[in-house]
Amino acid sequence: MRVLLTGASGFIGTALAGYLRERGEPVRALVRGSSATRALEALGVELVRGELSDPPSLDRAVGGCEVVFHLAGAVKVLHPREFFPVNADGTRRVAEACARAVRPPRLVYVSSLAAAGPSAPGRPRREEDPEGPVSLYGESKLAGERAVRALAERFSASIVRPPIVYGPGDREFLPLLARMARRGLFLQAGLGAKHYSTLHIRDLCAGLWAVAERGRPLERAGSGGVYFLDDGAPHLWTEIARSAAAALGRRARVVRLPAFLGLVAAAGAALGSALTGRPAILSFDKLKEVREAAWTCSSERARREVGYLPRFPLSEGLADALGAAPFG
Repeated sequence: MRVLLTGASGFIGTALAGYLRERGEPVRALVRGSSATRALEALGVELVRGELSDPPSLDRAVGGCEVVFHLAGAVKVLHPREFFPVNADGTRRVAEACARAVRPPRLVYVSSLAAAGPSAPGRPRREEDPEGPVSLYGESKLAGERAVRALAERFSASIVRPPIVYGPGDREFLPLLARMARRGLFLQAGLGAKHYSTLHIRDLCAGLWAVAERGRPLERAGSGGVYFLDDGAPHLWTEIARSAAAALGRRARVVRLPAFLGLVAAAGAALGSALTGRPAILSFDKLKEVREAAWTCSSERARREVGYLPRFPLSEGLADALGAAPFG
């Protein structure tokens, strides 16, 4: 079946395009004029030039597709309110294009655990829990979910909320982890224990396809059609550190830093962004997420309803990812 990807030139999008092409699925990608497309062209992906802000280009991209994976989104911006035009309004326009299609496709919106909010230590989030995002990024992703839900009666759609995703091709989390692993020194913001759910990119791709094929459709109310994916168990930051260090043959030492140092780092990043005009992943908005004790979720519903079964436990996943390419 013909599949459309938005955000195809990003980390997750490129990996998903490769996964789908391995399956023999024809793939189309909505790309901007400035997008890096060499990897997509090498995979034999059909390119359609367009923007989330341009409905006619969305109509051209959606037309004739049976499945749409909406991955495009903003994860770092100069001003936090800039999340909403992309993550909320852009998602609404994609959903509207799906609803306008002669044969509406199945839409899978890739949201984020940040849209649901942090969890309590020892109690991973479940889909039926009430949402409580703590950052403007999380609020913008939740607004995108609500935009899809508002049109749920006009086409079939599901929502996937991944936690930390890593793997070959990751340009944010994995290089940072690799630098700390090489030094054997891992920094932690805050003095208390930190808990996280993680997910290897290959397991995310398999989970997204399973949701597209067998996931329940969203309804106007309730949590049906929403899915968390993870690698099977939450992890302490110390466990992530040990696994990453072991993948490079090193030992891990975790240094816990007082919370106020996070403010100093965010202020430095904000100053750097102001001077260069380039957004940084660390910001005052991101700090709202960093200071939380737990970002964990349970994929029990996905296992039960779509047959999701992750193949990469944390230690094996990090060994695969960190061994795939050198990091500077």
